[in-house]
Order: sequence, then C-alpha cells, then structure tokens
Amino acid sequence: MTDTAARAADDTAARLRLRDKLARSGLKIAQPDDPPLFTRVPGSPMRPMHWRWAELEAFLRELGEVLDLRPGGDRRTLRLANPGLEYGTTPTFWASIQYINPGEVATAHRHSPDAFRFVMYGNGCRTTVGGENYPMHEGDLVLTPNWAWHDHVHHGDEPMIWLDVLDVSLMRKLENIFFDPYPEDVQPVGEQPEKSWREFGSGLLRPPGATPAPRQNPLLVYSREQAEAALESAKGLAPDPCDDVILEYQNPAGGGPALPSMSMKTQALRPGFQGVTHRHSGSKVYWVIDGAGTTFVGDERFDWGKGDFLAVPPWAPVRHVNSHGKEARLFRIDDSPVYRMLDVYHEEIVR
Repeated sequence: MTDTAARAADDTAARLRLRDKLARSGLKIAQPDDPPLFTRVPGSPMRPMHWRWAELEAFLRELGEVLDLRPGGDRRTLRLANPGLEYGTTPTFWASIQYINPGEVATAHRHSPDAFRFVMYGNGCRTTVGGENYPMHEGDLVLTPNWAWHDHVHHGDEPMIWLDVLDVSLMRKLENIFFDPYPEDVQPVGEQPEKSWREFGSGLLRPPGATPAPRQNPLLVYSREQAEAALESAKGLAPDPCDDVILEYQNPAGGGPALPSMSMKTQALRPGFQGVTHRHSGSKVYWVIDGAGTTFVGDERFDWGKGDFLAVPPWAPVRHVNSHGKEARLFRIDDSPVYRMLDVYHEEIVR
C-alpha cells in the first residue's frame, strides 16, 4: 500500500471511530459514505412528468360526482404529484386542478403560502380576495397573495375547472405553514369590490401618489383579453430561440414577477418552430391551452396536446418543437423568482 493510500485508510478509520462519539453530543464530521455535499451541477429527485387531459378530465368528473365540497372542508382538487418527491409537483410548489359544481362554495380561509388560480374551463364563478370581488372567466389569472382571505362562489350552470398553484413545498421546507379558517363561509365584499383592477388593471397607467412596495403586487386579476392582446403584439418581435413567443405576467408596481416566489408566463409556439435546447435553475410546469407539440426533457420525448400538463425538473435540458400546422399556446409556472431573489439563478443554451 502506498503512503497516500495508507493515510487515506487511516483517515477513514478515524472518521468512523469518531462517528458515534460525536453523535452523542449532536455533532458530525464528514464521513466516507456521506452523499456529496457539493456537486458539479444541480441534481434533483424530481422526475419529468406528462399528465394527459383525457385521463385527468375523467378523474375530475368522477371527483365532482363522489366528493362533497363541504363548508370548512377540503377543496375538491386533483393533485399533480411527482413520484420522485415526497411532497408536491416540484421541489417548491404544488399544482392541483380544482373542480367546482354550480351552486357550490369554496369557503373562506387564508394561509401563508402564496397561491393563484388560472381558469382552465368554464365561467360563472366569482372570487373574493381580501374584500375585492371579481368574476372568474376562462383564461383569467387570479392571485391569492399570502395571508389574504379568499373564497369562491359558483353562480354558473356548468362545472368549472381551474388550476391551483401554491408555494406549499417551499413553505414546508421553511417550516412556515400558517392557516386560518374564516368564521363564516364567505367574507364580506368591500365598498370598492374591484379596487386594485381600477387602479392598476390597465398595466400602463395608475393613480398618482404613493405606490406600493415593489414586491407587494397590488393587482389581483389578469384578464385573458389583456394577455392574448399582449402576446399577439409580441409576435412582431424577434422569436426567442428557446421559447418562440413568451411573456411574463408582471407586478405593475415594481415590474417584477406577479408573485414573489412564482413566475407565470404565457407562450406561443408557432407552426414549424424548432427550439434550441436550454436549461436553467429551478423547476417548471406547463399547461397546454391549445394546440399540440413535442417537448424533449433530457433523453425523454413528450408529445402533448390540448389540456395536457408537463413538469420539468431543475436544470433539465429542454427543447420545444411544433411540427403541426396550428399554433400551440402554453401557460407556464416556474420558481425562477426565488433563485433570482437570492442571486443564484443560472441559465444556458446546451450546444
């Protein structure tokens, strides 16, 4: 045995002898069988996932028939669970699909996780968030900032389906989950039920005077019409080599993401688009608003269509292709704001 090998063997033996002794005092030193603390690139147990709408819709209709939406009870939601994770859809957020029947009430509560709703199918529900009351239309994005009271009442004639996303996974890691039920099924509506929309909803103009803190988004609702008009206008720009046409929902007060821990984006992949492969810090989930296409995640290929969901792990190489004759529309959620806030965000084109 060489001197180097002998010293390494002695060091290993010493570390193993000290393991139990130190543990009794709540102490540790690096051990030869420890998993690596530092890795050259990020690694995640999260797996790429593809959920098809045909299967999701069948399960949702069954849930609507057999599960009650009781006052003060759990929401009727179908969670998108990632088999590589103990909890959640990605390491930082949890996506689920809510199904609400006509006449039902999703009763008022509040919690520390930030949340939002993106209306997938249906109309007729109204939501109250912090005393402001808005209709929920197909394609609208509705925010529920942390610790804001919120409830939903369905006045329509057909079931409604929307995407619920909360940064629950992140809050659990931070051991910062708080939850309060409201004493009544619904909260009272304020004297100005659409206050934030009237102040900031144009996205271009606002009342003069004091402005909210940059990270405190004063706006609660982003309409489908505004998002589609903005995306249509953006088609006049040079295409993004990775994502073709993509825009982020922004906080009108500070210009940052709509929520501090989650970025929501709307995206169009035009016919014939062949994206370049790229990867970046953090995880993301796509919902297919319309059209069809293909996404490559590492060595895996996912052919998706309208209504499908796709989850992409952190730092996984991704490439989008639209080989069809129709434009594809995507809604995307990612956790890039967390990484940008900590100044540890990385992104690169994979050659």
